[in-house]
Amino acid sequence: MTSTPRSRRLAALATTTALCAALPLGTATAALVTDPVQTSAPGAAIALAPVGTYETGVFDESAAEIVEYYAAGERLLVVNAAQAKVEVLDASDATAPTKLFDLQTTGVAASDGTTVDAGAVANSVAVREDGLGVIAVEADDKTDNGWLVFFDAAGDGAALGAVRVGALPDMVTITPDGSRAVVANEGEPAEDYSVDPEGTVSVVDLPASVSAPAQSAVRSAGFHAFEGAALPGGIRVYGGRVDAGTGTPTYPVSENLEPEYVAVDQQSRTAYVTLQEANGVAVVDLRSASVRDVWSLGTVDRSKVPFDASDRDGVAIRTYANVRTFRQPDAIVAYQVRGATYLVTANEGDTRDWDGYSEEVRVGDLGKNGLKPACDAVRAGDGFANVGRLKITKADGLNAAGTCYDTLYGFGGRDISVFTSDGTLVSDTGDQLERITSGTAGVLFNSDHGTSSADNRSDDKGPEPEGVAIGKVNGRTYAFVGLERVGGVMVHDVTDPARPQFVTWVNNRSFAANGSSDLAAAGDLGPEGITFIAGDDSPTGRPLVAVGNEVSGSTTLFDVTKAVRRGR
Repeated sequence: MTSTPRSRRLAALATTTALCAALPLGTATAALVTDPVQTSAPGAAIALAPVGTYETGVFDESAAEIVEYYAAGERLLVVNAAQAKVEVLDASDATAPTKLFDLQTTGVAASDGTTVDAGAVANSVAVREDGLGVIAVEADDKTDNGWLVFFDAAGDGAALGAVRVGALPDMVTITPDGSRAVVANEGEPAEDYSVDPEGTVSVVDLPASVSAPAQSAVRSAGFHAFEGAALPGGIRVYGGRVDAGTGTPTYPVSENLEPEYVAVDQQSRTAYVTLQEANGVAVVDLRSASVRDVWSLGTVDRSKVPFDASDRDGVAIRTYANVRTFRQPDAIVAYQVRGATYLVTANEGDTRDWDGYSEEVRVGDLGKNGLKPACDAVRAGDGFANVGRLKITKADGLNAAGTCYDTLYGFGGRDISVFTSDGTLVSDTGDQLERITSGTAGVLFNSDHGTSSADNRSDDKGPEPEGVAIGKVNGRTYAFVGLERVGGVMVHDVTDPARPQFVTWVNNRSFAANGSSDLAAAGDLGPEGITFIAGDDSPTGRPLVAVGNEVSGSTTLFDVTKAVRRGR
């Protein structure tokens, strides 16, 4: 989950509070769009149909990010980062989810003697089958340690207690067996890089009852064992306090690695944690609460896998010599096939772009303002004249002499990948996401999520696949992926990990409207969190998919239907 800058959250908080106060509980301010964008593969077994939505009425302030479902109470739990809270929605009528109350996070006394401060921000939520819920809460100063706040999902919003975890707890999940909570503590630096906390993963042993654990139940997995030469190849370590000129850390690797998202295997023994900016995955042994391994996600070779690299050329999906992009997934999920664990990643891309240090440059700026130039062979390579607008990193790609860039590294795979549990790439979707979105009627290709404008994300990270959920329907296993920028949910059949098959894409968005000026007509903008609700747990008795949309501030439920045998 890409973090929303704290300054932006706090600046908007007073405004959004006033806006939301004007709305009675349960009020939705916008309907589903009348004609959602949809296309399906020939012979697709399923499709998605938007059936109900809840709107906060707050635009572009992360008012609906992560969404979780509590089956016994037919409740949706939605992180509203704009107001630093988690909203509880009654989803018993899937066509009209309504707000019940907010979960308490600030002012809660923690087991270590601290209190969740008034400026704390809710980042993530998870719930156990019996109703024990947990919220990852970031401190007012994000470089301070945060908390996990516990609650009863069947209750009225009162907190059960809290424990202290690492800096900027960004994503929390509960193991399939319900025995532990696992939280990725991102440890982002201060904007000026005066402080850069170590990234860690907290493992919390949970009580059997619906109650808060003690602080002694918290253990921390860090990266000290991977300092220096012990760090595996391919893991990006860059842009820390040394590059910012603000200090020399004792543990530079540990400060540099920033855990983002957690998946847990079916046996509840191992967690797989994305290190998004570093382009890696940490493998955490949950019994010992230690990082057992770190492996690289590799890069996409753009001389073989086409993409659109410019925001000024319309739809131009093509190959480029000497260009690679880091996969850098946000969300990751684990599933099992014939006893083996596989990992599905949504390869969004992310950068280090702070006041104290920024890695972002455009290809066309190489050789200017103190930047090293592209090497002659790169400049003479196929497609170089058309790649000048692409955003790349200045931290990677220099030749051995350090005199010029012999490889241009961009951000984000713009695809969905399947890996084995030891980091072997099994399959990916290549250029499929951009091909599908560019060839579907009614779509503005690579549009941003706040305004409707074609091609304006091609130079950056394209459609940005971000959230991913796994679900089984009629014996088949599907990956449901939210495309953060252009919008919608892309579905692939991953029953065979080696051959993911596109099934359908639906986008509850009207490209005829600009969200910034016409929120009510725009539909869903900026899908962030996504969860699959099995038919046995669903209020309708049919599978549902719930999506939190951070830009439109909407939470939308999609019914998993039998496919209509047509495309558009």
